[in-house]
Amino acid sequence: MTVIEHDFGLQEREVARRFTRLLSLDALHEANVRANPLPYLERASEHIYQLERALFDAAQAAAPSGGEPPSAETIMVDKAEYQRLVACRAVVALALAQLGLHEDESRAPANP
Repeated sequence: MTVIEHDFGLQEREVARRFTRLLSLDALHEANVRANPLPYLERASEHIYQLERALFDAAQAAAPSGGEPPSAETIMVDKAEYQRLVACRAVVALALAQLGLHEDESRAPANP
């Protein structure tokens, strides 16, 4: 006896459900995502662009400015806070490297 497996569209529904969850949409949008995904893909593309832009801006803010001389003002920071800052800078640098933006601060991410 042979068993024929059929998921009755379960995989497509799970993909649409996950996509709507990632876009922070409610369950009512799930059928619309399956019927007409283009507006939702555009929304996802805009979210991705905004996240890339935020990463780029964070890297720009953490980079030393080349035109200004270093300030003589001293600021005291505890060791734990300094380590968190260094860890955050490492996360941003790694994310930019994975995006292919590396350390090139003159390039901004392209708008999709």
